[in-house]
Amino acid sequence: MPIEQRGVDTIPEEERTSGPRDLISILLGSNLCLGVIVFGWLPPSFGLGLWPSVTAIVTGTLVGIVFTAPLALVSLRTATNLSTSSGAQFGVRGRLVGSVVGLLLSLGYTALTLWIGGDVMVGALSRLTGLPDTGVSRAAMYGVLAACTVVGAVFGYRLLLRMSKVLAIGMVVLLAVGFLAYAPDFTTAAPPETSYLLGSFWPTWLLAAVAAGLSGPVAFITLLGDYTRYISPRRHGSRKVLWATAFGLLIGLLIPQLFGTYTALAARAGVDYAGPLVETAPFWYLVPLLVAAAAGSVGNAGLMLYSMGLDLDAIVPKATRTTATLVAAAVATAFVFFGSFEWDVQSAMTSFVLLLTAIGTPWAVITLIGYVRCRGVYDPDALQVFNRRARGGVYWYSGGWNLRATASWAAGAAVGLAAVSTPVYEGPLLALTGGVDCSFILSGLVGGAVYTALTLRPQAAPAADPAGRVAVAVD
Repeated sequence: MPIEQRGVDTIPEEERTSGPRDLISILLGSNLCLGVIVFGWLPPSFGLGLWPSVTAIVTGTLVGIVFTAPLALVSLRTATNLSTSSGAQFGVRGRLVGSVVGLLLSLGYTALTLWIGGDVMVGALSRLTGLPDTGVSRAAMYGVLAACTVVGAVFGYRLLLRMSKVLAIGMVVLLAVGFLAYAPDFTTAAPPETSYLLGSFWPTWLLAAVAAGLSGPVAFITLLGDYTRYISPRRHGSRKVLWATAFGLLIGLLIPQLFGTYTALAARAGVDYAGPLVETAPFWYLVPLLVAAAAGSVGNAGLMLYSMGLDLDAIVPKATRTTATLVAAAVATAFVFFGSFEWDVQSAMTSFVLLLTAIGTPWAVITLIGYVRCRGVYDPDALQVFNRRARGGVYWYSGGWNLRATASWAAGAAVGLAAVSTPVYEGPLLALTGGVDCSFILSGLVGGAVYTALTLRPQAAPAADPAGRVAVAVD
């Protein structure tokens, strides 16, 4: 299979051969991994029992899907990834806001997947073979997983799609066997020595709904376009793609997260997940657990790393996608090493998803408002101006930036960060919200409202060059 040569350029019609079923496969197969499973552990670690954990995850996931799934339609129309597509609202240079948000999201989730997957693999091998469970062993395992991940990410979309189709079947079987393996130890009560993280039930439940449920779909706000750009709108309608996205996210996120909740309760996993998960597993399930940790981590991290390569390629147009992917892999692996030895898993995960949700939500809202306003009609060639290191076009705005959209995003992100509640940081607006984290809602509302208010009077588009959309080449 040849290495994919496409970066964030427009995908030609003849190469757009994927369909809604492929979209479901990649959303299901890539998410059946410990990097997603571990989010199901968060509600029990916050002090919630079975049904509060389940309702928090399901509610948050459904809300997130309603908000996130329509973004898949943007790249269906533009034939490029979502951060580049957002240039229609933010400007061909302003779309760097989306690239940075996407890069941070993918970086964090890649590191988390390698981190948890590596810890479980070392723990399983320790019980199976007597391998010392030391920092050296873990570092070596992180490196092996990262190397395998790079292969899939460099070869690109086609290989990742094939991997996802295999994982969609194999991982479902492994997780189904896992339900049987942990059944004798299962309990509906919260893990021992855990209390409500925020002091009472409803604030803790809302935190779980955002950190464990909502964060899953929001992680895809910049990723969905990586897949739908390979689907042709001539052969597949928007409604089918939208429903395929929603269904793929629903089963792709709920299956692993609910498995995480189930195993966390069975293993009495309070302050840590990987250790109790391995210790509680019956000896016969250690090999399936090892396979699930390895295969699932490579599949999920590979897709995240692929997206990181695209976002970095968008930020640095001179770099090839392959070079950008290798650089992204090195940075993600460094984050794994640092996080594993310096951070508490629960605090790191919760802080990361809440902060990135607050920053990313207003960007997604503004992009969706733009999609509705233009009715899905874009100029794909004009979106590529920055990649060609040129100037001009209908999305040039002011020096390549739509200052109204950028200011709206900044306002939404600032309010979101001021309203967030994490184990390491609490925003000043929490005093006005009763201590409840409303960062997702407030950041989206403020970003969307400011953008709507600032653009009530349409901004005049720059005149197109008679010879084409791009007016002046830089070099």
